[in-house]
Amino acid sequence: MQVPKSTRIISKKFLTFKKIMKKFLLIGMMSVSIACKQKAKEKEVSTEASPAQKEWIDLFDGVSFKGWHQFNGTEMSEAWIIEDGAMVLPDGTGSGKGNDIVSDREFTNFELSIEWKIVEGGNSGIFWSVIEGENYSTPYQNGPEIQVLDNKRHPDSFVKMNYHQAGALFDMVQPSSDVCKPAGEWNHYFISIDHNANKGIVELNGVEIVTFPLSGPEWDALVANSKFATWKDFAKLKTGKIGLQDHGDGVSYRNIKIREL
Repeated sequence: MQVPKSTRIISKKFLTFKKIMKKFLLIGMMSVSIACKQKAKEKEVSTEASPAQKEWIDLFDGVSFKGWHQFNGTEMSEAWIIEDGAMVLPDGTGSGKGNDIVSDREFTNFELSIEWKIVEGGNSGIFWSVIEGENYSTPYQNGPEIQVLDNKRHPDSFVKMNYHQAGALFDMVQPSSDVCKPAGEWNHYFISIDHNANKGIVELNGVEIVTFPLSGPEWDALVANSKFATWKDFAKLKTGKIGLQDHGDGVSYRNIKIREL
């Protein structure tokens, strides 16, 4: 039986179409395979470029002053004691001079978790990027400070609006709200210093109250409008030590942990 010419033509076209589709399918599969390999390669490179986040470490073990020393000294200040798992500067023992303490280690980008308690009418502070040397008598000459204060009683609380209240980037950025617990009660700070993101953050008792840049025109403007405008060494270095202030008042710190970024 002879197959009609029209049927042969259709059959031939169908076979040609089938071959073309097969080629398209093969090309598509190869493209997908190449894309998947490329994506996997990019993911591998990305993973290698982003190291795992570091673990929290204790800066204070609750039983000794290991890892700390008196500013510009080699030993720990005798004015500080350990009591109920906290490092304590008893009220009346601090002179406001010379009993500031700093960490042995230096840090650049980090998150700091720390609890603090101040006496009635008390004042203290937490510094970062502190540098020691014969040209300095206190950490605040070169290290920026997050204020520790009895907001209800200390006169600093009513100076320059709220720029000296607890949680403030001292004399530079005021807290957005006052969520400080009363004197004699424990407060908690989460402080983030990230030079890569050019951002500092302060949370007080779980509430974000202060953010600020760490460099650039905005930072320069903050310094220029503060008491530190003419302090030539203030906040000049990114890397330095963590400092705790003796302001002459009783203060306690505990559960001090840090994680490098």
